[in-house]
Amino acid sequence: MTAISLPTVPVEGGLSLYFREAWRFPMLEADEEFMLAKRWREHEDVDAAHALVTSHLRLVCKMAMKYRGYGLPVADLISEGNIGLMKAVRKFEPDRGFRLSTYAIWWIRASITEYILKSWSMVKLGTVSAQKKLFFSLRRTKSQLKILDDCDLTPEQADQLSERLGVPADDIVAMNRRLAARDTSLNVPMGDDEGMEFQDTLKDEALSPEMAFAESEELSLRGGFLKTAVAALPERERHIFTERNLSEEPKTLEELGQYYGVSRERVRQLEARAMERVQKAVLDAAENAGAV
Repeated sequence: MTAISLPTVPVEGGLSLYFREAWRFPMLEADEEFMLAKRWREHEDVDAAHALVTSHLRLVCKMAMKYRGYGLPVADLISEGNIGLMKAVRKFEPDRGFRLSTYAIWWIRASITEYILKSWSMVKLGTVSAQKKLFFSLRRTKSQLKILDDCDLTPEQADQLSERLGVPADDIVAMNRRLAARDTSLNVPMGDDEGMEFQDTLKDEALSPEMAFAESEELSLRGGFLKTAVAALPERERHIFTERNLSEEPKTLEELGQYYGVSRERVRQLEARAMERVQKAVLDAAENAGAV
């Protein structure tokens, strides 16, 4: 199959020439197609495979044009569709009784749609069939309902689309936002300034290395103050404070009340007193250390 020579798919400006070349290849009659498919399947006759592929190039062109609204070069869509067509010819079984076009259309569509999904975002999109279906049906349905394609959905529009597509409104809103937000190159020119790129407009919201180090040091210092303050609490208050505020799975007031044989309210009072002592001890230590 790799030996098949196809017309070169040009850049966008030369598509009309490619279309003319694709339409020059004759369509096959059913019996001729059957014999060519048998020759390829049984004898790996490359000439037969070439005839099968080229006779369906126009089908790829027609399908690629249906997906031109996704902002990708039609030439790329055609190239991907041709790959799908060749896969279809490789796997086609003429004895099953249907035409190659009926079988190939699924391979062509799959190849084109997979290319669109991969090209849309570096973040993987459409991981299950339902998401893929929504990706390609949402824009068409919005057009049918006369909903603008370049803005966020109102709750009413989301509900309307949800009813039409049988998909939860939240999923529709999320997919609509993904459709509206393509990946942008950091080197895209901005405005009339030729030296200005998109990356120049981005602001790093993270702390500077110096500030991050200072904040880390302060947190470490306060952690030491807290540890010292908790250690100074009476044993019962220290246990209640730790179980209620420092444990990965905090115990309830009722659980601690049963443990000490007191009421929930008494445990709450002991926790509150411990909290006040810890807060005061930490603040006093921080002031003495000049950390505040």
